[in-house]
Amino acid sequence: MQENDIIKQVRRIEIRARGLSQQMFSGEYHSAFKGRGMAFSEVREYQYGDDVRNIDWNVTARLNHPYVKVFEEERELTVMLLIDVSGSNLFGTTSQYKSELVAEIAATLAFSAIHNNDKVGVVMFSDHIEKFIPPKKGSSHILRIIRELIGFQPTGHGTNIAEALRYFTNVTKKRSTAFLLSDLYDEGYENALKIAAGKHDLAVLRIEDPREKELPRIGLMPFEDMETGEVRWIDTSSANVQKAYKEHYQHYKDQADNMLQKYGIDNVTMTTGSDFVKPLIGLFKMRSY
Repeated sequence: MQENDIIKQVRRIEIRARGLSQQMFSGEYHSAFKGRGMAFSEVREYQYGDDVRNIDWNVTARLNHPYVKVFEEERELTVMLLIDVSGSNLFGTTSQYKSELVAEIAATLAFSAIHNNDKVGVVMFSDHIEKFIPPKKGSSHILRIIRELIGFQPTGHGTNIAEALRYFTNVTKKRSTAFLLSDLYDEGYENALKIAAGKHDLAVLRIEDPREKELPRIGLMPFEDMETGEVRWIDTSSANVQKAYKEHYQHYKDQADNMLQKYGIDNVTMTTGSDFVKPLIGLFKMRSY
């Protein structure tokens, strides 16, 4: 992609994502992600009805009058975006590739976080960790993230979700809110998913294309595996091919569904060519209850 094309695409995504985060997601995001807990605010005199467990005994003894500690919700979060940049995300049969949908969703989440005064960081991964952008605040930081998502050229083509989750868990010491954006076409990441979900507030955004569910019957066609580069000619009209294709999709879907349900991980599916606003707001509302 040429430099001018990248700039135009960054600007287009910025305008859409900034508008969505301001107009639609700011309130939903704020209520869905409430912070890490309660932080100490101040000490004041004891009032009738105050919880005696909050009495500050040191201040009480010094002033010879009961005082209590006042706490307020700790609002500032660290939001981490774990973004799959493997070869399978360069697939798309509608108006966009999966990677383009990922960029728009990630940008919207990032602007929502910034409007909430949260830090945003990124882990980009394929079959290894491709890039780590440490958490920061500010619009210029978000624009850098969008630019990386659009113009980044990964060196790997496969998918290793376990490696991404392990890296995220190791590099992020404090509890954070994390979004995993991936098609989840991988195996062997259950233990890493369990650990990450136990340590952090993890949500999964599964990215799909309509043609991944069902193969069109268009006769003999060449197909390239975007992760391995292998090209095979396939008779799409074959009943056996149709059956195997559907079973392949269903295998990964069932595997992911079972794990996400097992560990109580909030998740939603986004499809290329469809508006992601409704499912994303649905995710936020679900977390608010």
